[in-house]
Amino acid sequence: MEISLTKLPWYAQVGAFVALAAGGVFAFYHYYEAPARAEMVKRQAELKTIKADITKGLATAKKLDEFRNQVDDLEGRLSNLEAVLPEEKDAADLLRSMQNVAMQSNLTIKGFKPANPVTQTLHAEWPIALELDGTYHNLALFFDRVGKFTRIVNISGLAIAIKDRPSQNSTITAKCVATTFVLLDPLMAAKAKPKGKAAAAKKAA
Repeated sequence: MEISLTKLPWYAQVGAFVALAAGGVFAFYHYYEAPARAEMVKRQAELKTIKADITKGLATAKKLDEFRNQVDDLEGRLSNLEAVLPEEKDAADLLRSMQNVAMQSNLTIKGFKPANPVTQTLHAEWPIALELDGTYHNLALFFDRVGKFTRIVNISGLAIAIKDRPSQNSTITAKCVATTFVLLDPLMAAKAKPKGKAAAAKKAA
């Protein structure tokens, strides 16, 4: 059965045309325009994110010199800290320094005995028993020069004895403990801390 639009009344022809046009518009919107709009919205969101990243990157780039200066400052502080608190204890180096200062102060080091280190949170205290021979004046010079070391050295437990047979450059003997400090690696400090507690508990027992 064949149907010709020309045989239909004019209003039926208009209705059929409108229906065909509406179907075409619906199909175009559903299959072409709607996906295109969704893709456009997605691309716009990505573009907005990229622009935000670019803005953030440009802001960071402007502060790059400031960050570099901060890094240089922190590295300088770290170098100073490592000079004051070396990462490793070196008995030979410290002994040489002590001997040089003792010679400059006209003192003689009769004894130099490192003791076991005492581990703290980030550093270890390293006590060294010293026995010195000389005069009061030279002993004071020695302590003054030790106090000017770059490396921190604390003097404690000072005991002075007058000689029975003093000479011009040797009137006293002095015993003391020179405590220096060692910067610990965080992992090493974590491992050493329980041992320190166990040793302290054992000593208390």
